[in-house]
Amino acid sequence: MELVLPLAPFKKAQERFKRALASDTSCFGSEGSPLSKACFYALESGGKRFRPAIVYMMAEARGKDNPGIDMAAKAVEFFHTASLIADDLPMMDDDDERRGRPSLHKVFGESTALLASYALIAEGYRMLKEGAALSGRLDQLPEALENVAKNTGALGATGGQYLDLFSDKAAPEAIKRVLEMKTGTLFEVAFVLGWLFSGGDKSNLPVVQALSGHFGLAFQIADDLDDLEADLAAGRQVNLAVILGKEAATSALKKEAAEFKAALSALNLSPKELIPLIDSLLG
Repeated sequence: MELVLPLAPFKKAQERFKRALASDTSCFGSEGSPLSKACFYALESGGKRFRPAIVYMMAEARGKDNPGIDMAAKAVEFFHTASLIADDLPMMDDDDERRGRPSLHKVFGESTALLASYALIAEGYRMLKEGAALSGRLDQLPEALENVAKNTGALGATGGQYLDLFSDKAAPEAIKRVLEMKTGTLFEVAFVLGWLFSGGDKSNLPVVQALSGHFGLAFQIADDLDDLEADLAAGRQVNLAVILGKEAATSALKKEAAEFKAALSALNLSPKELIPLIDSLLG
């Protein structure tokens, strides 16, 4: 998705994540090992770093930034990257390129790619523990772990990939469910980790989850509107704008953005970071 994001908070978050990622090059063992090289090849493949940026921006919006936020941001990107490695494998989506570069399995082989995805997931969980300790929020760790497990497992991104591969996606609701499970779940992880690791009250997690749901759906609709002409020409149906039609999809995008802003207000979060982010999806 080619969103234009000239937002100072977003760019600041991107730069901070870049520094955080470069700060520990031994987290996958010896730097020269093929497995370590594979992990960093995948992590350094570009992308806008939406999910780690959201972790940072949530903490900023609460006015409660702390060193543990870096660990939470890295964890969510590790989980996301692991899912992309798996998606690209020949037995999955069989994609030879990722963000203009050869996919990980094309460079390091399928076995190493699969093992790299395992290593990223394991390290992501370890970082959650370290981040909770650095944040002084070990009391929030159980909720963080539960949310990550739910959203990356059979009820989340893994289940979404399974449905994408094996379910009948002729029905619009089935397509919507696949997109929600593959895209929205890891956005929820980002919003929830940013909230919890900055000391947000656990009782407000349902509102945080609603906030992330509105963002995730808005992001997906904006992405699908951007791809609409190409997908129509190619006959691809896994696109909400194709299902709804351009006008209805645009209306749905505006509705999700409005509900996102309402949830933001309910959580008493500073609007200066996150309102421009949701507005950027409106074009």
